Amino acid sequence: MATTPPATSTTGTTATGASARRARVRAPELRGRRWLNTGGRDLTLAGLRGKLVLLDFWTSCCVNCLHVLDELRDVEERFADVLVTVGVHSPKFRHEAEPAALDAAVERYAVHHPVLDDPELVTWRAYAARAWPTLVVVDPEGYVVAQLSGEGHAPGLAVLLAELVAEHEAKGTLHRGAGPYVAPERVESLLRFPSRVLPLPSGTFLVADTAHHRLVELDADLTAPVRCIGSGRRGFTDGDAATASFAEPQGFCLLPAEVAARTGYDVVVADTVNHALRGVRLADGSVVTVAGTGRQLRRREGGGPALEQDLSSPWDVEWFDGQVVVAMAGTHQLWAFDPAGAATATTTAGPARGVVRVLAGTTAEGLHDGAAEQAWFAQTSGLVAGPGPGGAGERLWFVDAETSALRWLQRSGGEPDRGVPAVTDERMANVAAVAGAGYEVGTAVGLGLFDFGFRDGPGSADDGAGPGGAGEDVALLQHPLGLALAPDGSVVVADTYNGAVRRYDPADGRVTTLLRDLAEPSDVLADDDGLLVVEAAAHRVSRFPLPPQVRVDGAAHRVQRPATDLPPGEVELLVRFVPPTGQKLDDRWGDPTRLLVDASPPELLTEGAGEGQGLRRVLRIAPDVPGGVLHVSVQAAACDGDPVTGEVPEFAACHLYQQDWGIPVRVRAGAPAVLDLDLRGL
Repeated sequence: MATTPPATSTTGTTATGASARRARVRAPELRGRRWLNTGGRDLTLAGLRGKLVLLDFWTSCCVNCLHVLDELRDVEERFADVLVTVGVHSPKFRHEAEPAALDAAVERYAVHHPVLDDPELVTWRAYAARAWPTLVVVDPEGYVVAQLSGEGHAPGLAVLLAELVAEHEAKGTLHRGAGPYVAPERVESLLRFPSRVLPLPSGTFLVADTAHHRLVELDADLTAPVRCIGSGRRGFTDGDAATASFAEPQGFCLLPAEVAARTGYDVVVADTVNHALRGVRLADGSVVTVAGTGRQLRRREGGGPALEQDLSSPWDVEWFDGQVVVAMAGTHQLWAFDPAGAATATTTAGPARGVVRVLAGTTAEGLHDGAAEQAWFAQTSGLVAGPGPGGAGERLWFVDAETSALRWLQRSGGEPDRGVPAVTDERMANVAAVAGAGYEVGTAVGLGLFDFGFRDGPGSADDGAGPGGAGEDVALLQHPLGLALAPDGSVVVADTYNGAVRRYDPADGRVTTLLRDLAEPSDVLADDDGLLVVEAAAHRVSRFPLPPQVRVDGAAHRVQRPATDLPPGEVELLVRFVPPTGQKLDDRWGDPTRLLVDASPPELLTEGAGEGQGLRRVLRIAPDVPGGVLHVSVQAAACDGDPVTGEVPEFAACHLYQQDWGIPVRVRAGAPAVLDLDLRGL
């Protein structure tokens, strides 16, 4: 958009409602390739006059976008007769731009509103979106009234929508009635978007039937169901196999027999959309919640009694180093779950109560190796444990979907710190390390958030076991979600968006391709008989003979988003944040904001990198670097205030707003010397 709001103070502004809104800007028309969920009808903003319109700029690979889809469901229901939500799908990865991939994503994630397919980012550019997810509110007269980045905005958004309803009903410009959503025809199949497969001691296979919200046990030939665990209805209830319910379960692992005997369950399930871990007893299929509260973790640290701790989209689980490691995709971390609660015995009241803690990651999204407590991850997905280099110790292999990377974690020497670091400022999170020391992280394949492709060759770096590689010929993946260890010690990767199964050999540090032309493979198993592949988009689990290696010399790709021109020299960074009505920036213990800035390459910034307080910062752009990516991470804590005085009471409910941006930058003389970002701009 051409018009921007007036500047805020260092720590934002507490103005709310109509008085805080930016100058009226006519919303650009919605343009893209096609529409979904409209019964074949094209929508226009002119045709939606009289309705509140909420644009949700999303991409199907992004876990934060999936969080927003879920948190908007209650808002959409509450304002069903006045609000039209439009998902604007603006793809990050090449695969996501394919029509069939978007069709599958809309069904997979139960998107129940119209969706504009915007593969060329036409509407994205028109609204000057900079991050996934971004929400834009358009009033019944067709003007933009708010732009919000990140997740967690639903409560404040509901307040804003209620204000707009009252305002436009008084003006006579609001029209109530049904919206343009048309539900697509439902397709039935035994499995729907399965995500994981697990061999059981009985010789059968357990499958995460994700879109059916259940687990399915298949016979040894993968042809017939033995039983279903879960009712098949989305929910969060414990009980027997027929009545228990899940919400998009994604991963699971078997516990060692001695641990299962102490806990009372055999399988730990990553119940992703319930933000919980569940325990399944194979003897009878009964289900019990073992970690999580059902609420999404809004802070970026935590630990302690497992049933009292919020979690955030656990994607997979694996037994490693005496604990269940959790791929906490929603916070870009690895967590640890001790299911036996420091080896406490099962009681007559039920399974032993476990404990959880952060194992690795700062919650910054990206690719950064080294000490686990300082590492950066990006939507960690599949996990598999195996022997360490030379057979010494253990190594946990994992895939980071958003950096298209194969990475590993192992002990760095000595006994790890299994404590929970204290957080002294209860309003904020991730001010200091939130994981204990004792582990290290490395990368075998992958370059970062914006590089992906389909190419065999050497890995991207030395992983401690092989020579690795560098330069244009390094191997590339595209949004991998699963992996397994082969009998020869190599790592087999479900390279999901390339529709392939890849092989990484730690001995020589090289990647080769085993299978191609698959339908979004999300998991793989490897044994002496061949490969077992979960093809999520084909709704099946198939066995393939171990093929000869196939050489792939495909292209490298970078995420294509409009670059922001910035001049060399001094540039002002301003993050705009207006708390929702009824909330106030909580400055009782000092500045309630945190701002972290860095750059790729680091030489792009000569001044201004690092972490500090405030929502303004002066950056200095190097004149001799043509461009790069600015990484900006912001947090702001606002608390519920007295509706009359605005004062924040001692025990007020507080809300943490946060967002990470990766902004492509071109250095151009004469460009505007200001970078405006909206965390919550009105």
